[in-house]
Amino acid sequence: MKDLFNDFFENRGAERETAEILASLALVLAILVICILVYIIVKKVLVSIITKIIRRNKLKWDDILLDHKVIHRAVLIVPGVLFYSLTAVYENPDLTEILERLASIYVLLILAFVTSALLDSINDIYRLRPISNARPIKGLLQVVKIIVFIVIAIVIIATLIDQSPLILLSSIGALAAVFSFVFKDSILGFIAGIQLTSNDMLRIGDWIEMPKYGADGDVVDITLNTVKVQNFDKTYVTIPAYALISDSFKNWRGMFQFGGRRIKRSISIDVNSIDFCTEEMIEKFKKIHYLEEYINDKERELNEYNVENNIDTEQKINGRRMTNIGTFRAYLKSYLANHPGIDKDKTMIVRQLAPEKNGIPMEIYAFTRDTAWDNYEGVQSDIFDHIYAVAGEFGLRIFQSPSGYDLRV
Repeated sequence: MKDLFNDFFENRGAERETAEILASLALVLAILVICILVYIIVKKVLVSIITKIIRRNKLKWDDILLDHKVIHRAVLIVPGVLFYSLTAVYENPDLTEILERLASIYVLLILAFVTSALLDSINDIYRLRPISNARPIKGLLQVVKIIVFIVIAIVIIATLIDQSPLILLSSIGALAAVFSFVFKDSILGFIAGIQLTSNDMLRIGDWIEMPKYGADGDVVDITLNTVKVQNFDKTYVTIPAYALISDSFKNWRGMFQFGGRRIKRSISIDVNSIDFCTEEMIEKFKKIHYLEEYINDKERELNEYNVENNIDTEQKINGRRMTNIGTFRAYLKSYLANHPGIDKDKTMIVRQLAPEKNGIPMEIYAFTRDTAWDNYEGVQSDIFDHIYAVAGEFGLRIFQSPSGYDLRV
């Protein structure tokens, strides 16, 4: 009889425990349903109203917040907070504590996503300002994002193991070497980003060349670890940020700020074609518009010198005479000074360089008015088209390696 009573009460106890568990599950499901319904109502009503207000106004920053779904993600916190508050209805303290921890972890995770979206929005809002090209903050925001994620991860772990976050934070010092190894590129990139920004070495929109990394184009993005460059062939190259500090690269920003693009190209004159100018050549040169004043002044100067020094001009070697290459050089300088594509207020030189095996280089050094690549190439090509065509008028030959045409019988 005693055994029957024991079995009866044990069965009643098991049924009571099962009933309590089922009741608790039902209550949890009821709270979840309430939280989901509240979330749907808030999303459908409140978020819809806010979205309409934002889309109708003329502000840009709130549209960016909406595009990054900051508001949509923030609304996800509501059911978590509500669930945490409603767990107080449980009579079982152990179950209440578990549910509160789960709700806290959920809220922290959503908070991490909201923070990430908010920082991305701040970067896009900042990029609406012209100063963003000179002082990008994307790398700094990425550092803030990493710090936020680490802190939230520590708080979540502390919540799971029911320990103070300060205890976990104090133990991070022992893992500093591990963190420095894992985040080596991020640390180097962050330091490089500070140096690039503080020294104004790089801006978004700058044209840079870095042959080591195959970069020759415009900087389109500067992040914590990398600099993204779009080459002129429309390909993209990513360069480690710290490489721009440790290695050398060329930034063409100075050329655009200067307002002129340099022409520095030479042609090779055949030495055997250089000679003194004859009377016929001088008379011919006087009829050239760009040389008329130069020839008259030069002829007067040379005659005065030869007369003052009692020089016998019957011999070509005596005294001072005009040469075809010197006259050609004067012509080119006058031609450049009158070319509409050349900036007359900047350095403009036509000079001879040291003789080489291919002849005497005649270098043109000047600056175009336009810095645009296609316009610059057009001006440069126009000038050298004319130089190649006009050299023969001065009795000069442009040197080139012998071809089949030159070796014909």
